[in-house]
Parts: sequence; C-alpha cells; structure tokens
Amino acid sequence: MKKNKTTFIFIIICVVALTGVSTASAQSAVREELRKRVKELSSTPSPVVDGAPIAAIPLISKLYEQREYEPAWTNLEMVRELLDQVLRVVDHGLSPDDFHAGQLAARLNPGRRTNDPGFAADSEILCTDALARLAVTLRFGKLDPTDYDPAWNFSRKIRARDPVEVFNQILVKGNVAERLAVAGPQNEFYRRFQKALAQYRSILAKGGWPTVAAGSVLKVGANGPRVTTLRERLRASGDFSGPAPADRALFDEGLEDAVKHFQIRHGIDADGKVGPRSIEALNIPVEDRIDQIRASLERMRWVFRDLPDNYLIIDIAGFHAYLIEGGKQIWSTRVQVGKPYHATPVFKDTMRYLDFNPTWTIPPGILRKETLPAIRRDPDYLRKNNMSVVTMAGKVVDPSTIDWPATASKGFSYMIRQEPGPWNALGRVKFMFPNTYMVYLHDTPSKGLFTRSERAFSHGCIRTENPFDLATLLLDDQGWDRARIDKVIASKKNTRVNLEKPLPVMLLYWTAEADQNGTVFFRKDLYDRDTQIIEGLDEPFLIKPPEGARKALERR
Repeated sequence: MKKNKTTFIFIIICVVALTGVSTASAQSAVREELRKRVKELSSTPSPVVDGAPIAAIPLISKLYEQREYEPAWTNLEMVRELLDQVLRVVDHGLSPDDFHAGQLAARLNPGRRTNDPGFAADSEILCTDALARLAVTLRFGKLDPTDYDPAWNFSRKIRARDPVEVFNQILVKGNVAERLAVAGPQNEFYRRFQKALAQYRSILAKGGWPTVAAGSVLKVGANGPRVTTLRERLRASGDFSGPAPADRALFDEGLEDAVKHFQIRHGIDADGKVGPRSIEALNIPVEDRIDQIRASLERMRWVFRDLPDNYLIIDIAGFHAYLIEGGKQIWSTRVQVGKPYHATPVFKDTMRYLDFNPTWTIPPGILRKETLPAIRRDPDYLRKNNMSVVTMAGKVVDPSTIDWPATASKGFSYMIRQEPGPWNALGRVKFMFPNTYMVYLHDTPSKGLFTRSERAFSHGCIRTENPFDLATLLLDDQGWDRARIDKVIASKKNTRVNLEKPLPVMLLYWTAEADQNGTVFFRKDLYDRDTQIIEGLDEPFLIKPPEGARKALERR
C-alpha cells in the first residue's frame, strides 16, 4: 500500500513538472510571436491586425520592448473590463468601433484559439492599441484641433511622466477602468453635456419627433392638423408636458407657453408664434441635435483638462459668459460677439487687469473702412462721438488742420481715440487679457441689443451685459466693492486695476449647451464650424500623440 502511494505521488510530481514546462514553453512561444508581430507591424506603413488598423505602434513597440515581450492581457477579466470601457464611449459621443469593439469581443468568444501563439500575440496588440486609443481620446479628444483652426493655442501637452511607463503600470496593476475613469474631463459642464446626450438619444430611441408642415404663422386661436402635429413635436422634446386638451387641434395658451419655451431653448425671439424661423428649428432632426452635442463634447475634451479652480468661459455661439470658482459656476451673463465676417476667435489667455473709464483707439481696419468715411461725410462726426485725433505718441491734434477728403487717397498718419464716458464703444470698463487678436471683454452702450436672442453684433470683441457685477466679483478679495467701483466710474478718470490673481479666460464655441437644471439649449452654427467636427468624429480613427508623448517615444 505504501509503495502504491509513493508511486502515485511521483506521478503527480511528474505531471505538474511537465505542465510547468508546457506552460513555460507556451509563454515563450507567445513572447516570440509577439516580438515578431510587433517588429513586422513597426515596418508596415498601415499596420492592421484582425481587420483593425493599429494606431499606436510606436507606443506598443517601446512598451513591449521594455516588458521583454511579456504578455499582459492573459487575464480575460481584464479584457472584459477593457471591452466594457470601450462600449461606454457612447456616453462621450464616440463610437466603440474606433476602439476595436468587435475584435475585443471576439477575444472573449468561448471558441477562441487559446493555444495559438499568433492569436495571443494579436490579442496583445489589439488590447493595448484599444487602451491607448481610449486614454488619448478621452484625455485630448479624437481630433486634433489644430487641423480645424490654425490659430488654436490651447495646449495639447501631456503632463504625465514617460507614457510607456504609464501604460506599463496600467498593464501591471490591471486597473483599466480606474485609470480611464479619470482620463476624460472632470467638470460640471462635461457632465451636463453627457446627460443631454443621453436625453436626446432617448428621444431618438422613442422615434424622434414629427415634422411640422410649412404654412401660415401658427398662433393662439389657430386650428387644424398642423397644430396637432406641433403639439406632438413639442411633447416629444419635452417643451410641452401638460395634459392633452379636449381639442388637440386648437392652438391654446398652454401650447403658446410650450412654443415660447422651445424658442428660448433654440435662440429664437420668444413671441409664442410659429413662423418660418421656428418651423426651421422644429424640423431639424433629433439626429442632428445629437451631433451638435457630440461636437460640443469633443471641443470640451480639447480644453477641459488640467484646469485651475477659477476661470472665465466665453461661449461664443451661445452668447453667454460663465465665471467658474472652485470648479463651480458662480455667475453668468449674456454677451454680444463678433458678426460672422468679424468672427470672434477661439483661444485661451489670461486676464491681468481691469481698465475703468477706458479710451478706445479705433483699430486700423475699422478706422479705414468705417470711421474715416463717416468723418468725410460729416465734419462734426468726431465731436458727436467724443473722439480725438492723436499722434502715434498720443499727442492730441486739432482736427481742423487735417485735409479729411485727402485721406481717401493719401491715407491717414494719425490715430482716432474715443475718450472715456458712457458713450464710449467699450463702455465704462474693459477686462484685459492681452492677446494678438486685440480681443477683450468690455461694457457697451448698446444695452438694448442684449434682449435679442442672436447677439452677433461686434467687430470681434465680447460685450457683456453685467460688467460691474463681474468686476465686483473679480476685485472682491482686493478690497473693492460696488460702491468703490461706482466712485471710480463717476470720476471719469481712466483707472487701471491689476488683478492680484490673474484669471484664465477661454473663448469657446458650443452650438449646444445644458444648464444646471438639465435644460438643453441649441444655437445656430454662427460661424459654420460644426460640420467639420462632426464629419471628423465619424471618420476612421487616426491617433495623433500629444506633445510630450511623441517626444518621449522619440527619446526611447
């Protein structure tokens, strides 16, 4: 009996030893196959694995070289976690197909070729490429904004350590979901847009909304099938939520309120009447509205990272400004922006001081095209507009000594300056973030224009409706209150106040936005910028490593 037991133990030891040899041999085969596949793909202009283009070959090559081609995705739970994160990109307005969703799912198929070193090597490359695509896209966006705006000056620089080491740590620890959860923007605006995307996709899943036929203006008292359709349309988008009236074809006051709510959300003057402009907005398909939200989410990924606690946002297409403090919105106001042919640029800079009772030196373009012709037509134009002629050194010149008609052909060697006062084009305060575009935020005497739904009236600068509220907030911790500001304004003396804490300012462009209550707003694509973004999001994936990552890989 003892002999049989000893023999049994010996057999078990042999089996375990042989199994270990077999496993080590299999791992060695995978490593060798992986080495060969990575080398082969590195020298291929357009590398493909299992029908999927591989975008991150430079990273993959350096990463597995560092790992001595040790496989990382041998735990299927880790692959499942990765696939789950890939499927979740729809919440960001992205497509799972950009991240090898089909190929990853195939790796989890029960019929997978588990003993095939080639299959295992391809799985390593596909999984790591999908992870790299996810990390870069959630952090920096799918598209490179410099491809769409040559003047773009937001940083796309990676602030982390060596990207190869970063990805290796993820593979070693297996914390894929944890690391990707913080890769995207972590702020209030982004979360609002994600909720808006989910809301409009739910509307799409329910069948969208009906089309309202063109015709005469619909208003209170109108009756007919177009009114019935209008009611259904507004109920589908949540603008009408009341009980159905006895006569659904009658345009009553409840429907008028719903129309006004819709008009406010879509940047239309809220008169409660459904004319051509409202019909146009009503009949934009829900799919197009979803695309607007997707474009806004992508733009946020371009800028919303490594943000300070406090900053100011100017939403150009939305005609609003928002002050963020401690990561939360504490103030907002309506603004006026540049006309389409004087488009307000998208850029980032830093507000450094406030200028009370500012003068306005008319920019060369406006001077040549507007001001000088006006002076030639009306010799009293300068006096009426409180303007002075000054030399380049700032010395005031008597305008009667100038041959104004001759300026049409001989040019003009002076400057025109508008003196301080409520009539000044900059109003009584401007917020200075010096930049190459000569664009800034300022007060305006054109207060009546803030009641308009579409507010593109300026030559590029941003006119703000409540400038003194903003000034009070910015200077509060410097001992300034509204009374002190009013006293300086009343003096009519030009006064500069430096900010002890300079404030980042971001001029952005969103044609969709969502407020704190979850209400979604849509605006016209004022400068026709959305189409390229949406097309780019729908095009095949092309990874463009951020600055820093590219240099780190080159150093390796």
